[in-house]
Amino acid sequence: MTEHPHHEAGATSATRLIATMLLNFAITLVEVGGGVLSGSLSLLSDALHNFSDGIALIVSYAALRLSQKPRNDRYTFGLKRAQILAAVVNAVVLLAIAVYLVREAVAKLQHPQAIDGGLMLAVAAVGLVANLLGTWLLHRDAQVNLNFRSAYLHLLSDAVSSVAVILGALAIEFLGLFWIDPALSLLIAVYVGWESWKILQAALEVLMLKVPGEISLDELQLALEALPGICNVHHIHLWRVDDTDLHFEAHVDTDRESLAETGPIASAVENLLHERFGIDHATLQFEVGRCLTGKYRPVAHRHD
Repeated sequence: MTEHPHHEAGATSATRLIATMLLNFAITLVEVGGGVLSGSLSLLSDALHNFSDGIALIVSYAALRLSQKPRNDRYTFGLKRAQILAAVVNAVVLLAIAVYLVREAVAKLQHPQAIDGGLMLAVAAVGLVANLLGTWLLHRDAQVNLNFRSAYLHLLSDAVSSVAVILGALAIEFLGLFWIDPALSLLIAVYVGWESWKILQAALEVLMLKVPGEISLDELQLALEALPGICNVHHIHLWRVDDTDLHFEAHVDTDRESLAETGPIASAVENLLHERFGIDHATLQFEVGRCLTGKYRPVAHRHD
């Protein structure tokens, strides 16, 4: 298992977030005007989606600033989880929007209306260019930060929506298929809902202290118990504070005669956790003279 790189979102990341935020509100204004004038539900849907993205980016920016505040006596981990909470808020908002779009699209499918395909095409093209620029601005930070990833996926889903709207506008302009517009809105809503659900699930796993999926607790326990001087490891807890900050705690039963002799074992444990599992924060409670018969404690008795 390889070490996970740590990433701190700094001033440059914040600047990119602000630029993307302003870009999104500009797209919203253009698409609202274009949707009203052309009669296109998919453009109005995309405008609503873009507006929610702008709000999401404001939430993401506020969370970024909070997460950079130093820890204190009341918040000993700092406010790192502000970004995780922002990801939850963004995902829930998107899910609500997806439900609204499904309802409107179904209604429009039952009663298709005439649409100005040419205007719809021009506005959708502007939206696509702007959304692609926004995704490019956030791409780097989205690889390693759940808060930025939620904002990035907002914009990426908008770019996909714009492509779909462009194709729909061509079908309306040249083939007169007006039902394409609400059908596209329905597809956009399903896509947005699915991506939002995945973000929400990942954020909730962090908040609920779930063991990171890339780490096997059984493998970790056996690796530690294979170190010289360790009889067994129990009362194991492993969780994320945020996207990258892994914390580990455990009781370590040793064959040493006193706690004064456990220093080298502690160093070996910390090195193994860092090199093999990417864990940089470990709290260890050493026990002396409590070894069970045999080297390993069964995995089933890992937790107290």
